[in-house]
Amino acid sequence: MDFKGFDHPGRPAAGGTRSVKVMIAGGFGTGKTTMVRSVSDIKPLTTEETLTQASAGVDHLIGVADKTETTVSLDFGKISLNESLMLYLFGTPGQERFWFLWNGLFKGALGAVVLVDTRRLASSFRAIEEMERQNVPFVIALNVFPDSKNHPVDEIRDALDISPYIPVVECDARDRASSRDVLVALIQHIKDRSAAALEPR
Repeated sequence: MDFKGFDHPGRPAAGGTRSVKVMIAGGFGTGKTTMVRSVSDIKPLTTEETLTQASAGVDHLIGVADKTETTVSLDFGKISLNESLMLYLFGTPGQERFWFLWNGLFKGALGAVVLVDTRRLASSFRAIEEMERQNVPFVIALNVFPDSKNHPVDEIRDALDISPYIPVVECDARDRASSRDVLVALIQHIKDRSAAALEPR
């Protein structure tokens, strides 16, 4: 994909590289930290802490009972899609008790990936609502787990109540190439949306 001419309000970094802030959002246990780890060119900064008994009545572990750690602030990584485009990745915390951090994290974000676990669609409703509220361009990434069922995309769209123009892609958040493809899809969606906004009406 050709990213030349990609429009971003920030200043180009050294060598003409443009930097873009991208959010990796979604519900608790959907694979946000895993995606940042798999795709980042650097060792990512993570703020994972061990789940304790004290959180048992607060964090909803239905469907993720084997999860032992959780992000309490943010995850950070970066990836160069090519010589002219650098993405800074910010993974959001998934639990409701940490949602107050989202407003600060979303400042300056050009777009977002919303990771969805098709076994627990409702866990990502809040992230989608936040994208729409803040008017942040986003794509839906269906993170395929070993026991995930294969649902038609139209059924997923209906269940998530998202617009037809929002891309829905499957991915394996553990796989670097798969996660990179999701980010490429996001950047293409942002370009398409920008082009559509400039078309004469």
